Amino acid sequence: MDCTHRHALVTGASTGMGRAIALLLADRGFHVFVGVRRLEDGQALQRLARGQLTPVLIDVTRHDQIAGAARAVGEHVGQRGLDALVNNAGIGLAWPLEIVPLDRFRMQFEVNVDGQLAVTQTFLPLIRQATGRVIMIGSIADRLTPPFVGPLAATKHALLALCEALRLELAPWNIHVVLIEPGNIRTEAGGKFERDAAAALQQFDPAGRCLYADAFRAMTSRFAARHAGGSDPDVVAAVVMHAIETPKPRARYLVGKDARLFALAARLPPLVLDPLRRRIFGLPRRRGAGASTRI
Repeated sequence: MDCTHRHALVTGASTGMGRAIALLLADRGFHVFVGVRRLEDGQALQRLARGQLTPVLIDVTRHDQIAGAARAVGEHVGQRGLDALVNNAGIGLAWPLEIVPLDRFRMQFEVNVDGQLAVTQTFLPLIRQATGRVIMIGSIADRLTPPFVGPLAATKHALLALCEALRLELAPWNIHVVLIEPGNIRTEAGGKFERDAAAALQQFDPAGRCLYADAFRAMTSRFAARHAGGSDPDVVAAVVMHAIETPKPRARYLVGKDARLFALAARLPPLVLDPLRRRIFGLPRRRGAGASTRI
């Protein structure tokens, strides 16, 4: 067992921000355990890494896989413990809240909130051994909620609350809990969001299409365009690295070229902010009770 390295676990490491974080940590001398849902994704990461990287199967909704990963990591690190846990796994869902299927809404919370807490609970004994750090990858949506992305934004608000409570509860052991709040980041998730939104639109019932189709198309198109013009995921990785290594990390880090602008906009009063959001995302003006729309 080689315990000369510092050790970190990154969930949701197959693509995007998780992959960038895992590769940077490995490059900086960490032995990185990468949580993936398919071992071949982890093996692909191993080929890219310039340091030690070990794949572990983790679907954050499966407690058996989380427990199995904890056993594997614990056997490797021994009493040295885990220096950093980066909770990055997550999914996004775009639906109008009036018609979103509740099973899909619940799945957002199962992955983005319950899953993050389950992983954190399971690995905290190892983190405590090393006086390690817990890094949560959230979103600027915990400050500024776009239309039709209410399910995702709701989970990010919940994740913020978890971080606030955990930071206070773990402070007696000097375990820092840090929330990363990226703005638009250019990853594969942008294309998946657009494809998933198109598929969701096909599942709207006739009444839902009548009410929301045009506005939903406009929003998802503009949302995807902003995502494509976002910052590189390496920017997020660099901030995570800083949050792990600095002696006194901040509680929250805004990341990306548009994150601070969004955070400032979120402080505007609703009378100013709501019309601004409607223009940005192409939403229609208010409709009367008897107004008609096209299917």
